[in-house]
Amino acid sequence: MLKVAIVGASGYTGVELLRILHAHPEVAVTVVTSEQNAGRPISDVFPTLRNRCDITLENVEPVSIAERVDVVFTALPHKAAMEVVPTFLKMGKDVVDLSADYRLRDAEVYGRWYEKHMNPELLAKAVYGIPELRRAKICEASLIANPGCYPTSVILGLAPLLKGKMIDPKSIIVDSASGVTGAGRGAKVDNLYCEVNEGFKAYGVGGVHRHIPEIEQELSLLAGNDITISFTPHLVPMDRGILSTIYSMPLGKVKASELVTLYQEFYDGEPFVRVLPEGRVPSTANVRGSNFCDIGVVVDERTGRIIVISAIDNLVKGASGQAVQNMNLMCGLPETLGLDILPVFP
Repeated sequence: MLKVAIVGASGYTGVELLRILHAHPEVAVTVVTSEQNAGRPISDVFPTLRNRCDITLENVEPVSIAERVDVVFTALPHKAAMEVVPTFLKMGKDVVDLSADYRLRDAEVYGRWYEKHMNPELLAKAVYGIPELRRAKICEASLIANPGCYPTSVILGLAPLLKGKMIDPKSIIVDSASGVTGAGRGAKVDNLYCEVNEGFKAYGVGGVHRHIPEIEQELSLLAGNDITISFTPHLVPMDRGILSTIYSMPLGKVKASELVTLYQEFYDGEPFVRVLPEGRVPSTANVRGSNFCDIGVVVDERTGRIIVISAIDNLVKGASGQAVQNMNLMCGLPETLGLDILPVFP
């Protein structure tokens, strides 16, 4: 039985980890932390956990935590993760970090989009944890940089086209829409009910969203050359889910049926990627609460563009579910353990 700590358990990704790991047959969550709620049972913060997980929240004390667990999930904001991850690694613990702190390979790039990196020597050690593309490396890693939610939807949506040299990499445009939980649990005026309800808005417009360098880094590795994309995120008045609509120009004449076959072959055997039949497009309603990524591919016969649509639950495949998937691989467990759950519908 693996003993697990969730450092930063009072946010949405933290409670989603607890929900998933509660049903995991090989895991016992023994430590949960929250600087704001230390001393309170986690079930006081999240009543959904009552009588199932009533463990008391602690302050973040890395040495004490490491002495009691085998694996650490760090569900902290950027910078806060950098302050504790080195200690966990030095004490021989496997770490799955859900922040942005170890996703970017270049410390200078991280500094431009966030701030100066505190332990850049760890960037080369971290493995970007997208199992469908990095499974072998994840199995050997001790530090996983769990991908962001938007990047997961975009990278999985574009991987077959870029690996297959099917599109002009300069033509990529992405419109992504996310539920409000993507902004975290902290109190913000822009996320209040009256600010969000009955509205649909773009934000981070003009190439300024912090997920852009992460997306471009991974797409460039897939393509074998540097890629710059146009990316615009949107906020949707729903709790959870991401729908990404991805446009690109093919390098030759293509048919939708051929592209669907390409995607089906690329993701053949992948337990959490579902390629939809020709003529079908995904909905966030059909992945809610699950670790699935649903992908549909369409050819716009009028403009010649390829349109890829991907749907994920931003808190599961976009965060905590993928983190557990990575933990399973790191620890030599069946990849789907604790995750083979159907979406919630309606």
